[in-house]
Amino acid sequence: MKRAWIVSAVVVLAGVVGVGALYGREYLDGMHFEKSMSEIDKTEVVNGGPWPQPQETCVFCHGAHGQSVNAWYPALSGQPEAYLVAQLHAFAGGQRPNPYMGAIARGLTDEQIKSLAAYFARQTPSQSEAVHAQTALEKQGMALVAAKSCQACHGASFMGQGAVPRLAGQGEAYLATQLAAFKAGERRDPSGAMNGMAAALSGEDIHAVASYLAGLRPGGSPAGVQ
Repeated sequence: MKRAWIVSAVVVLAGVVGVGALYGREYLDGMHFEKSMSEIDKTEVVNGGPWPQPQETCVFCHGAHGQSVNAWYPALSGQPEAYLVAQLHAFAGGQRPNPYMGAIARGLTDEQIKSLAAYFARQTPSQSEAVHAQTALEKQGMALVAAKSCQACHGASFMGQGAVPRLAGQGEAYLATQLAAFKAGERRDPSGAMNGMAAALSGEDIHAVASYLAGLRPGGSPAGVQ
């Protein structure tokens, strides 16, 4: 009986060793993966709250942490919190019509809107695209933003303030599209200032302004001093 027990124990031990040889690496990899995910989760919880976080769904268009790398989509990183809150409410209420953002914003609670705005506002911004120098065009854009006193609302470095957005380093295509929308009245500024300013711009002016602002480094030198 004792001999049979010993033989059984040896067989079981051999089986365990065999399984370990076959699947031990996968098991260890799984443990490492779980540990890594746990560390990532801890970091994300500190940065943005418990997972799943609403901002994760924004990554596909607006980039990781809201830093867009697509010139057609706006970067949310480093935008003033009040601006982001106002725009999400405008999307939800239809004041800023957009079939995609409208549907997303309407599904958010006021608390989620505040949380998203606070999250993106504290992310470090960078340029959305590599902008090639176009000296003559950028000089025209610089002259136009100075003449229109754009810094008065958007800040000396165009980083935005209050309910006014950051423009520095945004994608050129996005900036040009929004200026054209303000000019055509497709997008309305509650104060009317952007519509009035954009109405006086030609298509070439819009291209110049967008090119100049896209070329500014977020948080860099004030316009005209870089």
